[in-house]
Amino acid sequence: MQPLTSQHIESELSYAYLHAVASAAGMACDICGRHEDNAGADARIVAWGPFQNGGYRTEVELKVQLKATIRPPTLTNERFSYGLKGIRRYDDLRAETLTIPRILVVLFLPPDSGEWIHHSEEALVLRKCAYWVSLRGAKASLNDTSQTIYIPASQRFDVDGLTRLMADLSRDVVPSYSDVNGGEE
Repeated sequence: MQPLTSQHIESELSYAYLHAVASAAGMACDICGRHEDNAGADARIVAWGPFQNGGYRTEVELKVQLKATIRPPTLTNERFSYGLKGIRRYDDLRAETLTIPRILVVLFLPPDSGEWIHHSEEALVLRKCAYWVSLRGAKASLNDTSQTIYIPASQRFDVDGLTRLMADLSRDVVPSYSDVNGGEE
């Protein structure tokens, strides 16, 4: 068996981050099988009510495409830019015809792999943070290989953010790309 590459480790850390946040929020989180992965979903999160501010759905589901990068994000107008490779993935995430909403979660890791994880008897720390964005309704890409997307700095993928997102979904409030980016792309 070959050792994991740096990119594989980054990917595995994004799964660990996702599972930790979903578990701490009291939600189920499963890795999707290869068929769903081929359709642009790496993981599925399920939450059960009661939800914050009420909601008429008692169970909501969300599919997640995970990415991790060591490239420091550029912050402009309170948004991080991220180059999403693979127009097929971009198109999967921007589709408005899906029953189960999808989001992109990007984990920004430190450039130095020695800083990714620190552990002691008192703590296990995964450095840096992940942010989420819904690309639902985004414009078609004019590029064949990648698309720059903008992720609001306010949309940290943490327990509070995930809890608010699932509460919105329980009221059929599905986030779209234009909601947070004013139609800019």
